[in-house]
Amino acid sequence: MPGKPPLILASASPRRLDLLAQIGLVPDKVAPTDIDETRRKDEAPRALAERLAREKAAACAEPGYVLAADTVVAVGQRNLEKAANEAEAEAFLRLLSGRAHQCITGVAVRAPDGRVASRTVLARVKMKRLTEAEIAAYVASGEWKGKAGGYGIQGMAGGFITAINGSYTAIVGLPLYETRMLLEGMGYRR
Repeated sequence: MPGKPPLILASASPRRLDLLAQIGLVPDKVAPTDIDETRRKDEAPRALAERLAREKAAACAEPGYVLAADTVVAVGQRNLEKAANEAEAEAFLRLLSGRAHQCITGVAVRAPDGRVASRTVLARVKMKRLTEAEIAAYVASGEWKGKAGGYGIQGMAGGFITAINGSYTAIVGLPLYETRMLLEGMGYRR
């Protein structure tokens, strides 16, 4: 009888590894995929997050259960991707300052037989009005690098958040309940 198919995480995010560990899941392999993450014309943020998660799962060449995710931060219909530099991180923080925004995480699971299931999870986040000193200190910390919207709620920026409506783990980058349900629904067993 062959062994159970492995669990592959198609992400280089250490946050996603940590989140999986919270629910007792350790991927057999981490195999990040490199896809074009450019938003399509008129693509809504929720549709973008789901499409990118599905494309990442499909692009992974590893056999087994492939888990992929993508997080999009949106103010209205405007996407705030990963800040490219300090100036963009500052601009994102100024835009988010004193207002609510959406963190949308798409998660997809590709089963060994090729079936793909996905979900998107939306959380609404309210950020306090930031001072220039707070923006400068946060940008200088470098914590914004590699994070959608130019901030990470699990770090220093957590002190800027006044309210959350929705899944905290989706904001960090992997909605745990939905991930567990997708894996189980696709037949994955530990």
